[in-house]
Amino acid sequence: MSDNLKRAAAERAAELVTDGMRLGLGTGSTAAHFVAVIGERVRGGLKVVGVPTSEATREQALREGIPLATLDEMPELDLTVDGADELDNDLRLVKGGGGALLREKIVASASARMVVIADGSKRVAKLGKFPLPIEVVPFGLTATERAIVKLLDSLGMKGELRLRHAADGAPYVTDGGHFILDAHLGRIDKPNVLASTLNSIPGVVEHGLFIGLASGAILATGEGLVELGQL
Repeated sequence: MSDNLKRAAAERAAELVTDGMRLGLGTGSTAAHFVAVIGERVRGGLKVVGVPTSEATREQALREGIPLATLDEMPELDLTVDGADELDNDLRLVKGGGGALLREKIVASASARMVVIADGSKRVAKLGKFPLPIEVVPFGLTATERAIVKLLDSLGMKGELRLRHAADGAPYVTDGGHFILDAHLGRIDKPNVLASTLNSIPGVVEHGLFIGLASGAILATGEGLVELGQL
């Protein structure tokens, strides 16, 4: 998707922002456009406070001059705008391709509403083509991995679990100090069941299925913006 389309989706989302709002600031290439637009409006007089979902977003927001707070200082947010790796027609999401899924889910859960901005190609009939990120503690990694495979088998889901690696070949480490196992499932027939059961496995910190969190979405397509749900 061109930067122009990403920018258009970000600008539409920024129209939802009013003075005094407490904002969750998402992570990723499309969310970065939203942070940039909000930065421009802050410099023009808009009064908001943001809670970033990653260190990368925090650094960008500081460069943009957006006032920031922690979720401990401001535990209730009005709106979070974030991207998605996949979303279906029920606004169920797969997130975490950028590695920030834990903070993204905490921030989204603390928000009165969450609006997704994404490339129209991220909209799918069924989730699962994009690998599902599962954030895990490094301790007992093999045991946790085996428990996940056993769970997937019990749900009739077949696929490979791959430990995510950084550019230097070492295991990728999240902002929270955890590893990520990417589950290459192809399709997720029971996302609600998988979401609820993955969290029962000791060693699993969080996963990239966002169920019941997004209230609306703004999708940038070659034909223009498409809006889903309630913005």
